[in-house]
Amino acid sequence: MKEKTLQDIQLGQRASFTKTVTEADVVLYAGLTGDFNRVHVDEEYARNTRFGGRIAHGLLVAGFVQPALSAITTPGGVSLHYEFDLKAPVHLGDTITAEAEVVEIRQDKPIVTLETRCTNQKGEVVISGRAVIYMVSEKDRKR
Repeated sequence: MKEKTLQDIQLGQRASFTKTVTEADVVLYAGLTGDFNRVHVDEEYARNTRFGGRIAHGLLVAGFVQPALSAITTPGGVSLHYEFDLKAPVHLGDTITAEAEVVEIRQDKPIVTLETRCTNQKGEVVISGRAVIYMVSEKDRKR
């Protein structure tokens, strides 16, 4: 597959990825990261919080934007920066659609900025943010 370059990216270009959050997702994420906050892994504890039950890790859900970003920028793109605002909790069983849209293409450097958003099955925004991607150029491959 040919690597994508800045010329392959278009302003307004969009992609999405949809996934239902499972018990396995949350347990595996906790094990991989060491984040065993009880609101994520202990149903009895979480039931007595304002969330009314266990919620997924915010960064686990934020990671769902990566397939959408990749659909637009890879192969050839390398992440430089992410920012996320966690707007609402995501419960186990929620179906999340992550979206990415190209909002800026720098002509002075091979850099693309994308707005990102995750919504649940009710259409509620649970995460919003931005990603900045460096598009590898011919010059980079020759180094």
